[in-house]
Amino acid sequence: MVEPLTTAQALNRALRDEMRSSKRVVVLGEDVGRLGGIFRVTDGLQKRFGQRRVFDTPASEAGIAGVALGLALAGFRPVAEMQFAAYSYPAFEQITSHIARYRLRTMSRVSLPLVIRMPVGGGLRGKEHHAENPETYFVHTPGLKVVTPSGPMEAYDLLTQAIRDPDPVVFLEPQVLYGKSEVGTPGAGDIPMHQAKLVHDGTDLTIVSYGAMVRTCLEAAERLATQGILAQVLDLRSLAPLDTDSIRDCVRFTGRAVVVHEAPMTLGVSAEVSARIMTECFEQLRAPVLRVTAWDTPNPPPSLEDLWRPSVERIVGAARQTFSYARPPG
Repeated sequence: MVEPLTTAQALNRALRDEMRSSKRVVVLGEDVGRLGGIFRVTDGLQKRFGQRRVFDTPASEAGIAGVALGLALAGFRPVAEMQFAAYSYPAFEQITSHIARYRLRTMSRVSLPLVIRMPVGGGLRGKEHHAENPETYFVHTPGLKVVTPSGPMEAYDLLTQAIRDPDPVVFLEPQVLYGKSEVGTPGAGDIPMHQAKLVHDGTDLTIVSYGAMVRTCLEAAERLATQGILAQVLDLRSLAPLDTDSIRDCVRFTGRAVVVHEAPMTLGVSAEVSARIMTECFEQLRAPVLRVTAWDTPNPPPSLEDLWRPSVERIVGAARQTFSYARPPG
């Protein structure tokens, strides 16, 4: 019998398996060693592989990123952890000005295989910097790959591929999913890291999302089905590069699209997805592309979190709104 696996356990297993298969894989960050990380993603790794391969760092995010850069140049495959995504801001210069640019600066003679893991998003009643979604900053930076899982099996597959990738990968982990479990076999997936995945079939509407919001979109799709609307749900998985082919094929098939993410709306990933849909699918669209996102404000106090994050009700409302337009199919 296959036991359920949480997202935190799946990530831990991916790290363990990759460290076991290659001595070049090392793990670093604040409290990743003795404590095993504040979400216990690195639990037991230091005991198994030793302090030279799993080591705690000072509370210096710029230092963590800089050391990871040096290790990658020296032939290692470092996996660096930022305790929370917003804590990465002091390391932003290292990540965007140096880590992202080595392939360009060396005319592809030098690759930089490193992963920067960071918890993102709300759902746990975190305060301000503990619940932010800064993916747009990294997606906007050429030279970085950005991926995010929507569940345990995806977390294992994506992290395994990210560690093996020759380029720097920012790995966004929705913290609300750490405790969510799933029955499956880690490593059974065969979808490339950069490819989106259709996780719910439908003929009337395409809902595009990623990370923790995929589960919310699946709930919305189930509710829409009771109202006679059959919605697809497309999990992007990779935000950079973006799987434009899958987005195009899905939207051309249904003729309607709603894009959902937890970050604020303005210039978010949904804006790019919407623009590409308009370019690639204009003749097939029966309605404007609508977006459901957080509001353009800082993360609110925990008591207001449910009003700030996209909800099933808001997604269902946007989906129904797309049917209020009278444009016939192209």
